[in-house]
Amino acid sequence: MNIDGIFQLCKTAGAICTDSREIISGSVFIALHGANFDGNRFAVGALENGCSYAVVDANPNELDVENKFAGRMIKVADTLNTYKQVARLHRREFAIPVVAVTGTNGKTTTKELLAAVLGTSYKVLATQGNLNNDVGVPKTLLRLSSEDEIAVIEMGASHPGDIKTLAETAEPVCGLITNIGRAHLEGFGGVEGVKATKGELYDYLAENQRFAFLNTADSTLVEMARERHLQTVGYVPGEMAECAPYLSVKLAAGTIIRTQLIGAYNLPNILAAVTVGRHFGVRENDIAAAIEAYRPQNNRSQLTITSANELIVDAYNANPSSMAAAIDNFARIISPRPKMLILGDMAELGAASGEEHEQIVNLLKTKGLSDVWLVGSEFKNIASPYRCFADVDEVKTAISREQPQGKCILIKGSHSARLFELPALL
Repeated sequence: MNIDGIFQLCKTAGAICTDSREIISGSVFIALHGANFDGNRFAVGALENGCSYAVVDANPNELDVENKFAGRMIKVADTLNTYKQVARLHRREFAIPVVAVTGTNGKTTTKELLAAVLGTSYKVLATQGNLNNDVGVPKTLLRLSSEDEIAVIEMGASHPGDIKTLAETAEPVCGLITNIGRAHLEGFGGVEGVKATKGELYDYLAENQRFAFLNTADSTLVEMARERHLQTVGYVPGEMAECAPYLSVKLAAGTIIRTQLIGAYNLPNILAAVTVGRHFGVRENDIAAAIEAYRPQNNRSQLTITSANELIVDAYNANPSSMAAAIDNFARIISPRPKMLILGDMAELGAASGEEHEQIVNLLKTKGLSDVWLVGSEFKNIASPYRCFADVDEVKTAISREQPQGKCILIKGSHSARLFELPALL
């Protein structure tokens, strides 16, 4: 059966399942698989529990030895590719704008700001959480319904070609790259690999006569757009008005937007949301109100006041670019409390890991920050004047013993460092 036939089956069924634990009666089960699981093994169970068909890329005869489901197992070459193609065909059922968001840092915050701003005037479908990969993007697109008027799709990448595939699946009419930074260097092979992969969104937009929202203050992005002869809409001008610790932004016309975001590095994310909102006709006061009401979640630059300390928790992820920005911003924050930093290892840096962690240690020295706890083997391997801990469990023991009080504490590290477990103790 070709992809059009599979898509028609999915339309008739009205639902697609990829998790055999969440079966919807009559749905089509698509047997996705990865490094630690094989959906093909659950195809028979999915059919037994109420699915109408199962799409597999293993031999149906080997899966269904009793031949109970002859004709209800559809063999394809690659179930993930089929899943993407079905999602693309579903997306084509809706003549609505799809806005793509990618970049090294800030893409989730930017996506959420765009959704908040556009949501004041439109019914918006947006990526939930960080479902921004080759499974998450199709899953989001398959949620499109006749009620939706615009979609904001976040696209993440860890290897060359990832953004190309996601763009071809979502077929955005416009998009933006937040920035190009040093992340996933192991998968990309270096910063040039990051630049080329994120630039795949610009490639798609240029090749399909579509456009990008462009941060004209970022010379790298400007050059990337120019090289591709890409049509662009420049971000509205604006500047940081205050960051103590929440960021306030002053637009060129004089409007002040007082956000609940920590960090001057969020300035371009705010300007992106204003620019996209204006482009789609959202009223100025609605744009400002939506941005001011937005509160970050999931350990992304969250300010938390406990009975003992003031915490800036940014423990969802970390890479050299975001770590340096967080340290620089923290050093500039004016606080009556003494400052303390708990920083965890940065993951997926490959051969550059040692050098990148050493540069972070050197940055800390130049900022005059002395009360620093470094967590993880990468930081521990570097000679520094700071306290080092093998893992988060050692940090928990130290916190229990010393009970830091009255401090302003930045908590930043890759998710694998598990620093998100610390705020409850501080």
